[in-house]
Amino acid sequence: MKKFHPDELIEGCRKGNPLAQSELFRQYAPRLLPICYRYAGCRDTADDLLQDSFIKIFINIHSFRGEGNFEGWLKTIAINTCITWVKKNNKMRMVDISVEHKHFIETDDDEWLWPVTPDELTEAIASLPEGYRVVLNMFAIEGFSHKEIGDKLNISESTSRSQYARAKLWLGKKIKSKNVKYQADETSPQF
Repeated sequence: MKKFHPDELIEGCRKGNPLAQSELFRQYAPRLLPICYRYAGCRDTADDLLQDSFIKIFINIHSFRGEGNFEGWLKTIAINTCITWVKKNNKMRMVDISVEHKHFIETDDDEWLWPVTPDELTEAIASLPEGYRVVLNMFAIEGFSHKEIGDKLNISESTSRSQYARAKLWLGKKIKSKNVKYQADETSPQF
């Protein structure tokens, strides 16, 4: 396959060159798929969101002016595609603390940052209830303010704050319980 200089790759995509489009996908899909997965929570939907993101990228690549980071521009499109999907499909539901969830919410410490791989963290985030997952992604990972999250998702700023706080607690408890089990497995006597 032809090697493209980054500027040639962008220009080739602007001209609709299938080789440039294929190369752009090959280079950046592995970086955008985890974003889609964090929002979707399942691989099939994440693949669909990735495809939708690339369609938007190819349609709108002429609007990238070369100012700023190209990968950042691509990530913004993927994030916005995911947020639009969440809103369109009514996928975001604010989760109330219920008996079912209470064991994940109640924790007496914040020392849950056990060694965790990026894949384990991505899996843990994907397993969060929808509302928690979306707000956590937008605030902690993408850097939106709670006001911006509220505006984008049509929720109040305080709802965004509470969903984020609950998501952190849920995620911490989940990671901590997984790592405690893992550590117990490692120290089990070998027979």
